[in-house]
Amino acid sequence: MGRLVLLLLLAFLMPGLAIPVPPALKALSNLHLSTSFTSRPSVVMKYSIHYIEQKGFMWDVAEELKAMLVFAEHRYYGQSLPFGADSFRDSRHLNFLTSEQALADFAELIKHLKRTIPGAENQPVIALGGSYGGMLAAWFRMKYPHIVVGALAASAPIWQFEDIVPCGVFMKIVTTDFKRSGPNCSESIQSSWDAINRLTRNGTGMDWLSEALHLCTPLKNAQDVQHLKDWISETWVNLAMVDYPYESNFLQPLPAWPIKVVCQYLKNPNLSDKKLLQNIFQALNVYYNYSGQARCLNMSETSTSSLGSLGWSYQACTEIVMPFCTNGIDDMFEPQPWDLKTFSDECFKQWGVKPRPSWITSMYGGKNISSHTNIIFSNGDLDPWSGGGVTKNITNTLVAIIIPEGAHHLDLRANSAFDPMTVLLARSLEVKYMKQWIRDFYASPRKKH
Repeated sequence: MGRLVLLLLLAFLMPGLAIPVPPALKALSNLHLSTSFTSRPSVVMKYSIHYIEQKGFMWDVAEELKAMLVFAEHRYYGQSLPFGADSFRDSRHLNFLTSEQALADFAELIKHLKRTIPGAENQPVIALGGSYGGMLAAWFRMKYPHIVVGALAASAPIWQFEDIVPCGVFMKIVTTDFKRSGPNCSESIQSSWDAINRLTRNGTGMDWLSEALHLCTPLKNAQDVQHLKDWISETWVNLAMVDYPYESNFLQPLPAWPIKVVCQYLKNPNLSDKKLLQNIFQALNVYYNYSGQARCLNMSETSTSSLGSLGWSYQACTEIVMPFCTNGIDDMFEPQPWDLKTFSDECFKQWGVKPRPSWITSMYGGKNISSHTNIIFSNGDLDPWSGGGVTKNITNTLVAIIIPEGAHHLDLRANSAFDPMTVLLARSLEVKYMKQWIRDFYASPRKKH
């Protein structure tokens, strides 16, 4: 048998969250499943295929590298439930849901594949992933360099922890995306929050706004209004992450460059409150009703609770503790400081656990990773997660690839005639590095992994 390369995609299924969290962290979960799913195999398989289809780059590069693709599902997601229906019963059953346990699973999986697939025993393995999967790919190479020869970590915010980066950097990039997509667009969104607050001071105003925004469930109280504003914020965040140069349906059916389309409705921030919010509805409609089939806008659509969301909720409450904040000056959102105590209290109420905000940096090194090798960190400059990513070369083998006009892991998507030249160049550079890792592996006298 000839040479065989194993490309391991660190994938997992993850819809919305189950506890109150910043819109950015909710949006990270939404990226992995655009809707809810149940534990029925047929439904999980449907969305597994949907997720895999978003990673067309792997299929393209596998042929070029003569590689076998392996899609590894994260424990506690999809069908990988260690205690079946009891997996989310309590924190005792969830104790085994950690990134380090997941990495150990992947290592055991590779060892099993090499034992059981003819010709695979002495062949190199490369880990790939995007978003949290990209973080896992980078961490996998760091912790198991004898298992994988290299990793492509696309849109992987491995530094979005503690105070490594400012807590406001994420929402600042979201704002920049809207600012560059149309005159007065971000200013109109910023003006909309006060307009909402003024109109919802009484029941009459809530009724008018519910009708103007075509909400499926009318606003009844101040809690509903806060939910509305969080939902709108999350929508702008989602648009920033999937601002692709062609029509896509990753989260929702969307037009090419969807923020530019949204900003066509948000050109004047100095309108009356009602007129401004009618324009906000038109903008929201681009995201939620591009197909023209929605009869109303459902405020729970981007955060539907399900079996999978419980797993991410627990991880966010234990190890994936990412600080986010806004100040209303450097961004287009209402001021919201990062409040670890409030977040911790919510986590304890939900799971009986307290967050460990320093654990990820202790476990994986934070910025002290220069001793590692063979990791590509790719980030699009439109992607708000790039603020927590590695965007400059650390060594000649820990390299950063910046993709101008690139949204969230655009480089992992399949080649398109509408791709900007920047992402085509990024993909070719990524393949170049992978080929070098493979050559180095076969040139090494110690190539038994």
